[in-house]
Amino acid sequence: MDSRELVKRTLEFDSPARVPRQLWLLPWAEENYPEELAEIQRTFPDDIVNCPEFFREPSPVVGDMYKPGQYIDEWGCIFENKGSGHIGEVKEPVFADWQDFEKVRFPVERLTLDVDQVNAYCRGTDKFVIAGTCPRPFERLQFIRTTENLFIDLMERPPELSTLLNRIHEHFCKEVELWAKTEVDAIMFMDDWGAQSNLLISPSMWREIFKPLYKDYIDIAHRHGKYAFMHSDGHILAIIPDLIELGLDALNSQIFCMGPENLKQFRGRLTFWGEMDRQWLLPYGTPDEIDAAVKEVAAALYQQGGVIAQCEFGPGAKPENVRQVFASWQELSESGKLGR
Repeated sequence: MDSRELVKRTLEFDSPARVPRQLWLLPWAEENYPEELAEIQRTFPDDIVNCPEFFREPSPVVGDMYKPGQYIDEWGCIFENKGSGHIGEVKEPVFADWQDFEKVRFPVERLTLDVDQVNAYCRGTDKFVIAGTCPRPFERLQFIRTTENLFIDLMERPPELSTLLNRIHEHFCKEVELWAKTEVDAIMFMDDWGAQSNLLISPSMWREIFKPLYKDYIDIAHRHGKYAFMHSDGHILAIIPDLIELGLDALNSQIFCMGPENLKQFRGRLTFWGEMDRQWLLPYGTPDEIDAAVKEVAAALYQQGGVIAQCEFGPGAKPENVRQVFASWQELSESGKLGR
């Protein structure tokens, strides 16, 4: 069973031979622990990969998003970064007055996808391939307006907000449609919706404004025979039933922020695409605590599949703890005790 089949059987709850793996990396890990990272990747290679961005026209970005200083992305949003190996923050809006919202630049270069290169990449690997696009309408609005301004916008609802969001969504739908027609295995989208103990906005507002957008991305993916993956940080328990209703196949979320036992109700209805706790366990825990956490997740969420061993190696994480995540999942897979 190759990696692609392994992941598909996991998503279909069809008794994969083992739990598939994926390590998310920030350059911080490569800068600080290059030897330890290389050993982890040799011992526990990924089963899931992201397709490179094969575009015929380059995006006019300025700077390096992971380096100290200023970075301007393809939408014209300006990020300020004070550290190395991670992403900075937007401090100033693209426009201050809604009368100037036409200043927003749409990255048409991302619509110049080289389908032949994408398909060649997919055919050249036995890994499960996620498309190189990632719609994020809520976060894109934050990057354009800044987080503080956007929360005011969502309360005041200027008519231009709806116009801008619709245009952003139309652009993302075009990207998803292009990628869904290639030979990738899945489409991914994201938005970080959770604070530490609840959503950043009311569930009713989320359902009114943003849920229909995610439905479109998922429907496009499924119409073309692709799986739909989503990432969202924080405590998002309130909207997981909505995501299941929309047909989402896999969710990357902060399991330990919400509690594995609280997520047990969704076992067998959604694949939990990680993650291991990066707030406490990865930076401050011990390998024994990591092992116990993996077993807790398996007991609560595994059902002949439905779990992907994923964690992020980012600022503060101990390499021995990251390694233990994958070692523990491997041991559980080999022991035959998954889900017991």
